[in-house]
Order: sequence, then structure tokens, then C-alpha cells
Amino acid sequence: MAEIDIYKADEGRYGTMRYNHVGRSGLKFPAVSLGFWHNFGSNGNYDNMKAMCRTAFDNGITQFDLANNYGPVYGSAEISAGRILREDFRPYRDELVITTKAGYDMWEGPYGNWGSKKYLVASLDQSLGRLGLEYVDIFYHHRMDPETPLEETMEALAQIVRSGKALYAGISNYNEEYTRRAMEIMKELHCPLIVNQRRYSIFDRTIEKDGVKRFCHENGMGIIAFSPLAQGLLTDRYLHGIPADSRIASDGRFLKESSLTEERLSQIRALDELAAQRGQTLAEMALAWILKDDEVCSVLIGASRPEQILDNIKAIENCHFSEEELTEIDRISLS
Repeated sequence: MAEIDIYKADEGRYGTMRYNHVGRSGLKFPAVSLGFWHNFGSNGNYDNMKAMCRTAFDNGITQFDLANNYGPVYGSAEISAGRILREDFRPYRDELVITTKAGYDMWEGPYGNWGSKKYLVASLDQSLGRLGLEYVDIFYHHRMDPETPLEETMEALAQIVRSGKALYAGISNYNEEYTRRAMEIMKELHCPLIVNQRRYSIFDRTIEKDGVKRFCHENGMGIIAFSPLAQGLLTDRYLHGIPADSRIASDGRFLKESSLTEERLSQIRALDELAAQRGQTLAEMALAWILKDDEVCSVLIGASRPEQILDNIKAIENCHFSEEELTEIDRISLS
């Protein structure tokens, strides 16, 4: 694999990749990170998975993002990642940020879901076994739990960090109220939460509406955005219909044909035209839009082939938007 260029501290870059501090921590994320939610499970092609990881790393993507139930089937993405890490990346472990999560259903019975200390500790032990690692760089609680006391969940995260099984603690899918309370608890435990992973795209601005984006920025917590391309809607994939090999056609669990309304297609076409005027693809513009300010430290991309990764990385070449362009994006997407 290629050597990463000498770090340019004044630019926050290695080679062409940009690196951003995660909140007020010393950790840095690449502006673009690789997610393992789709295409790394038991139904994927292993050689293609390995090629995607190599392409990502050779181009400065140093973060691989997983969760215990990524697949399909549950656990299989971590098994695939573990094999790839063992075969290709063992010498580069200290140059990688490997993350995983627990919080959604993972195994049957009363102890395989939500946010109890028993579940989180057991789940991470299982994840480390599948990954073949002694520790992960970040362990996230994957979603808010209305039944388990937040103090218990946060104490579990703090204990995990103190044990050395994770270097940092994070949260995912937390709203402002839960984020605020979680930060306060972890401050008392002397184990800061450094990142909140939330859905964010031109079409989904919930973190702006619920105050999380502003709150995290003001209080020193990083944000990493998932589904930045709205499950493929913010690409040229569906401009001319539904391809037979598309996610809608092959896997309708998360993106359904009903999402492609005439109104939505009209918005996609208008955004595509604006992207072309900027000299970008729609996907590049959509990723750049998220990275336009310093309030999001990384975007998580999904990919089905190495070429998609290379295309998405181009987004960081132009993350500047004029006021007119931002106003036009709002007009198109919020109308």
C-alpha cells in the first residue's frame, strides 16, 4: 500500500486528505471516513471489501467505522473487518482509527439490546473478538435508551475507557437533551465524550433543528455525519430511473421506491445542475456542503466499489460555497 505523505501541520493535511480535530480532543478524523454499514457483511464480495479498504487507506481515509450489528448478518461486518485488518493492516494499526458501537438489538434475550452496563461491556468484548483487536479507538453508545438510567450507560463507557478496551467514548443518535446530560455525567467521571455521530445531509437537517449541531460546536464535542448522501438520493444514481443493481432495487430495507417522489426527483435534478455549475458531481457537492464549516469533523461514506471512494474524496477539493449557492441549495431542498 502507498505511503502517506509527510504531514503538513499548517494545512491539517497528509497528501490531499484533510484532518480535523474531534471537538476539543487531540484526536483527528479524516474529513472523509469509511463506514461498514453496507457491503461488508456476509452477502458481500471479500476481495472487493479488501480493495475498498486499501483504496481508502492509500488515499488518507484512516477511519473505519463499524457497529456490532452491521452486516447482514449481525456481526459479519466486524468479522470481515477483522480478517482484512489481520491480512493487510496489522503493520498499520497505529495509523488507523477503528470504531464500533452497541445499542441496537444484537442477540436475543434481555441482555442484547439498549444501554445497560451488562450489554455494553459484553458487546464490546464480542466485537473485539470478531475484530481481532485488543482495543478500539472509539466505542459509541449507538442510541438513546429511555429505560436505562443515563448514569449507568455513561459509567459503562467510562469503565470501558479506563479498562483500555477503548481509547475514547462517543455517542450516536443522541438529541440535545441527552447529549447535554451525557456530557455532564462524563465530565464528573473525568472521561469526556468526544463525538456524537448523527444523520446529516442536505435533505435531512434534523441536527440543525434539534440544536445538536450548535450545542456540540459550542461545547467542544465533535460531530461525524452518517448518511450524507441520503442513502444515494444525493447522487446521479436515480436521475433517470431506478437501476437494477441499485440499493432500492436490491435492498429496500432503508431506501424505498416511495422515497423517489416526483417532487424529490425535481429537487435532485436541480441540485445536480447546481453541482455541475460548481464543477462537481452531485455527490461531491453534497459531501462538501456538510464539510463547509468547522462544525462537522468528518463525513461517513458507504461504498460498493473502490471507484466510489475515489470519487467521494474529491469533495474536499472544494468545500467553499458562496452565499448565493447556499441560499439556492436551501431554496431547492427545503421547498
